[in-house]
Amino acid sequence: MNDVDAQAVSPPAARRPPEAGKTHVGPSPVVGTGLTRALAWVVGLLLAFAVVPAALQPSAARADNPIVQHVYTADPAPLVHNGRVYLYTGHDEDGSTYFTMKDWRVWSSADMVNWTDHGSPLSLATFSWASSDAWAGQTVQRNGRFYWYVPVKNRATGRMAIGVAVADSPTGPFRDALGHPLVENGEIDPTVFVDDDGQAYLYWGNPNLWYVRLNADMTSYSGGATRIPLTAAGFGARTGDANRPTLYEEGPWFYKRNGLYYMVFAAKCCSEFIAYSTAPGPTGPWTYRGTIMPTQGGSFTNHPGIVDFKGNSYFFYHNGALPGGGGFTRSVAVEKFSYNADGTIPTITMTNSGAPQAGPLDPYVRQEAETIAWESGIETEPSGAGGMDVGWIDNGDYIKVKGVGFGAGASSFSARVASANAGGTVELRLGSPSGTVVGRCGVPNTGGWQAWTTVTCPVSGATGTQDLYLRFTGGSGYLFNVDWWQFTRGAAVTAHR
Repeated sequence: MNDVDAQAVSPPAARRPPEAGKTHVGPSPVVGTGLTRALAWVVGLLLAFAVVPAALQPSAARADNPIVQHVYTADPAPLVHNGRVYLYTGHDEDGSTYFTMKDWRVWSSADMVNWTDHGSPLSLATFSWASSDAWAGQTVQRNGRFYWYVPVKNRATGRMAIGVAVADSPTGPFRDALGHPLVENGEIDPTVFVDDDGQAYLYWGNPNLWYVRLNADMTSYSGGATRIPLTAAGFGARTGDANRPTLYEEGPWFYKRNGLYYMVFAAKCCSEFIAYSTAPGPTGPWTYRGTIMPTQGGSFTNHPGIVDFKGNSYFFYHNGALPGGGGFTRSVAVEKFSYNADGTIPTITMTNSGAPQAGPLDPYVRQEAETIAWESGIETEPSGAGGMDVGWIDNGDYIKVKGVGFGAGASSFSARVASANAGGTVELRLGSPSGTVVGRCGVPNTGGWQAWTTVTCPVSGATGTQDLYLRFTGGSGYLFNVDWWQFTRGAAVTAHR
């Protein structure tokens, strides 16, 4: 990091609307995403006003789902790399009344509960030939590079096409690998998989299901696109729609486990549920296996992503759970699950508590401020020092970091901060935003919102494994920005009250 970037740039006046920002006192009803485009739009407007049963109302005290609260996210695509889960998502614009999506976002976690915001390394602007609709994609690693397959509208044809971007890091930046679509037939939602023999497959489709065999370069394919026969035996029977004889709708997620191939998909709009089929080979024959996640909550679409991490299995989906959330303002969530002995997937229910933590967070190494389990009021932004920072902080805003492993105790706390106003205080609290104070760090005016300096303060009483709340206090207006923080080990002493 640079010691000082003296730009005295004020935060922009325009922020996310209240329904997605300062009203974060806990999520609204939980629910899911997919991308059915015409009928779904109409149904979504109707469902936006639906009453959610009390059983689905989450309790703020245990809320860790959705996993991101400061922006709306959709269409999760997890990838495990070097001991972390990288999560690639779409981004619903605030106040959307359609699938208004202009960029994609990347997040990562080492413990499934504290998620680091890596910003937006891919957008419509990456593809000079794309005009709109940054919808559901997936990233795969091969030969030390990361390939992100996404559907966008081709400006020249007005049809949806599949593009591919490439990067040398899982967090980008990504660049257009081809300068034109990889494949185009007006359909959406690519999922990609590299088999044990090195053969890669790209599947996509709504209303059909297609695949191509990708070449080793991951940016071309051999032969033509093949349409998979959608039969009732393979994908379940749908009634009442002659044009859609099976349950398959969109959003396929393709993977292999213990020699069995899985095709998980959003089923039967609208509202969608998540179903799956299996096959002995990558191209079939497919057998319909049933429902994974029934229709629930306040979003009329859903979108699956499944990954194994640290010996456990996780199911990602999206919902309308945040304030202001709904069918076009969705949020990604996750649940832990276990396969049945025969490889079938159990029924999974949406929760507001989410997955359990997969090991404590180490406070004695530098942690990015945008590593968050839950938050109230904050925003993130690209930092002039590189990466992202937390900004637009008002009095009373906070960040929750779950399961911090203090061990025998911490003696001090340091943070990289910047402020063009009067600054304020970082309160270090345990257990809740109003919990025991174990330290207070003052933040001065540094001369600009990107003029970074490090502040340090003593800490007492931070021991064991506890939830840490960074609560921000001060006067009126935006207080300061935070880039990173870190504790120093020391003897435990009595906490301040």
